[in-house]
Amino acid sequence: MPSSIKTAVLTAGLMMLAAPASAQSALPFTQDAGRLVLDALGQRLTMPLPDWVAADADLAAISERVSTRFLEDGGQAQLTIYKRGEGEAFWSTLYGARISTETNMDLAEFRSRVVNVYAQSCDPDAVALFQLEPDAEDALPPLGYVCGAYLDAFTDFAGQGEVMVMGFYKSEAGLGLVFQEWRGEAFDASAPASWPVPAETVEARMAQFTSEVSLTLLD
Repeated sequence: MPSSIKTAVLTAGLMMLAAPASAQSALPFTQDAGRLVLDALGQRLTMPLPDWVAADADLAAISERVSTRFLEDGGQAQLTIYKRGEGEAFWSTLYGARISTETNMDLAEFRSRVVNVYAQSCDPDAVALFQLEPDAEDALPPLGYVCGAYLDAFTDFAGQGEVMVMGFYKSEAGLGLVFQEWRGEAFDASAPASWPVPAETVEARMAQFTSEVSLTLLD
């Protein structure tokens, strides 16, 4: 594994995830200064563009390259962005975010619960976690999650695995998660050369999740 990627161990927990909604006819986000802006649940989440879209793309150009799903219900909002032509059942990469109104959970617990949800679908011998920086008292660095092979019981994606980057954020009104996943044939989690995405791409996305994401109160 590249020297800049370090393994980490997290305590598992539980997280309630919103169910997918029907495809949207209009984009559920806006754009400002080259970033996506999602307003939901009294909060504003600002995040980088999908990495398969040109950095200078406007909303019209973005809409030609993506399909989206959005749901807001019961104190949770979920946005999923697919490449145009891909969708819930068949995707090579997806990008998205979740926002909640949970204010009594710290970021470390939130991270643990998220990781546990994803780990439940993966062969425990094929899981690796890493981050590029240590935790800080008031912020967490993005986390990398590698699942070399889904469990056989996870029949929809049998024989496949994924690499995922997650960023965790907190505002006075709740919590936010920004994530990107890359999926392909099952692989060796300990060998980045076998991943469905280059390690350099993963690291670049982690850097963006550090510098280009914010969760604030909605004015």
